Amino acid sequence: MSLEVVILEERNNALLNRREIKTLMKNSAGKIKRVDAADIVAKQLNVDRNLTIPINMKCETGKSDIYATMYIYNNEEDVKKHLPRYRILRNMSKEDRKKLLDEEKATKLKAKQATAAESKSRSKGGRK
Repeated sequence: MSLEVVILEERNNALLNRREIKTLMKNSAGKIKRVDAADIVAKQLNVDRNLTIPINMKCETGKSDIYATMYIYNNEEDVKKHLPRYRILRNMSKEDRKKLLDEEKATKLKAKQATAAESKSRSKGGRK
């Protein structure tokens, strides 16, 4: 799928250590996903894909163009510090996202079971 991507505006936000890019993706309404759009913009600007975060993608009624806003951060720490967690999760592929969430659920469950077992053993030893 070859899409024409036109950069409308590029601003450097020194306070938040990021570049803010506004693009126009021609003839791509309904054909492109957020992850693919970020891949294309990252490849065009020669930056790391994981540091390119799509923020907003809008179509106009009756037109096949997408106006997108993307942030390109300098490092991973800034991404985690400035953006909410759901934005980072949206930026992952479905398989990676599912694997990460399953791991987090498993660690939560283990911690919950450990605290339940600990409190159960305390209550048995305390009564006479």
